[in-house]
Amino acid sequence: MKLFKTSAGHLRQIWWVVIFFLVLAAITFPVIFLSQQYHWEITVLHQALIVLAATFISQLLRKKPFSEIAGTINFTWVKNLLQGILLGALLMFLPALILYLGGWVRFEIQPIDAKVLLNATVVFISVAVAEEFLFRGFIFQRLTGSIGVWPAQLIIAAYFLLIHINNPGMEGTIKLLASANIFTASLLFGFAFLKTKSLAMPIGIHFMANWMQGTLLGFGVSGNDEAGILKPLFVQAPAWLTGGTFGLEASLFGLVSLVIITAAFYTWYPSKQLNSIN
Repeated sequence: MKLFKTSAGHLRQIWWVVIFFLVLAAITFPVIFLSQQYHWEITVLHQALIVLAATFISQLLRKKPFSEIAGTINFTWVKNLLQGILLGALLMFLPALILYLGGWVRFEIQPIDAKVLLNATVVFISVAVAEEFLFRGFIFQRLTGSIGVWPAQLIIAAYFLLIHINNPGMEGTIKLLASANIFTASLLFGFAFLKTKSLAMPIGIHFMANWMQGTLLGFGVSGNDEAGILKPLFVQAPAWLTGGTFGLEASLFGLVSLVIITAAFYTWYPSKQLNSIN
């Protein structure tokens, strides 16, 4: 009995993680079947909706509100979202600025269709929502309540890296730099949730970092080519310095900037407590 329930008679947090994945699978497989039957593509937006649905159902089973996972939508939630957007922009602006001032990259303005711009924005919002609810939502919050903050952070960061490990361009030095960046970014997103008890800030950081890197600056995003308002032109610089086609995530300056910002955020951003979540 102790294997499944606590002394208070509640189901152990780790089993809720198992239940979440079962719910996620129960939704995902029928969607895959229907997409094959009717020949439609499962987009990132669909993936976000699937994760949201699995989270909502799992919370119903726990008899807990959805706001426990996402945070209560109010002025503070919006403020955290905007702060996350500013932080995400800073994460990509700083390494791009260093590369530009160092003469390793120059930029050209290129025409971009409004529809392409809107589609890219919707995709990056969907990616941020899907990945933050999956990696910093139900699973992460149950793990912190079960094994503690740091073990949960490290497990989720490793899981986050594993999902991205086969992205285009993950080879050689680029793979090492990109892996370190992705792992550290997951820690930052986790701290953003833990300090605010809301997914608003991690969603804001995640969305704007991708949008700034790809849609504005024109770099690749995790190895995927993006049409941007600007087009980066590399000037006799090694890929490990600029990130090459993978994006600023694989840039040495991108990694250094991320580590500094993550450490500063963890140290100085106000927080009531940085303990476990029940």
